[in-house]
Amino acid sequence: MTTDTAPATDRSFLFVLGSSRADGNTELLARTAAAQLPAGTPQRWVDLNTLPLPDFQDGRHETDDWPVGEAEEELRRATLEATDIVLATPLYWYTVSAQTKRYLDYWSGWLTAPGSDFKRRMAGRTLWGVTVMADDDESVADGLVTTLNNSAAYLRMRFGGVLLGNGSRPGQVRDDERAMIRAKTFFQGETPLALFPSERDA
Repeated sequence: MTTDTAPATDRSFLFVLGSSRADGNTELLARTAAAQLPAGTPQRWVDLNTLPLPDFQDGRHETDDWPVGEAEEELRRATLEATDIVLATPLYWYTVSAQTKRYLDYWSGWLTAPGSDFKRRMAGRTLWGVTVMADDDESVADGLVTTLNNSAAYLRMRFGGVLLGNGSRPGQVRDDERAMIRAKTFFQGETPLALFPSERDA
């Protein structure tokens, strides 16, 4: 299968940091991978832990409009401006962090916001994941991978996969030689259209 990744000059990356700890292993691994992008490729980094974003409230069946705060609008705009969205989240209880899940919950609101056309605009963009876990068995991250793949599939996005690393103490992921090697070519990987399991088995 060949890659349909756009030329570097046409790509822009949004890195969404979902860790509760600044400068953690997941961010370190994500920045290692980002450093390999071609010079001039736009990168924007958003740290959800420092963004004043309230918990998402589902207002789809309410008559009153939910007020859109400045932080939410900034995040929505950044999401739609990027061709490639990278969710950098540690593995917490075998899935994404609470901060990352809240960000994805906001996607639900943007889907139904008047005039947003969020689903159509997200189609064809690429979703990536970066995660570090305190376990040598990478299969324990299957739940996280499924979450990201199915989220991309629902929006008809492409899915570049998840860059996995091992580490717990600050900076420990640097000792994961395999992760450091994979980081150097991660964003050069194929980005096929994301499919639900039932679509792959059809």
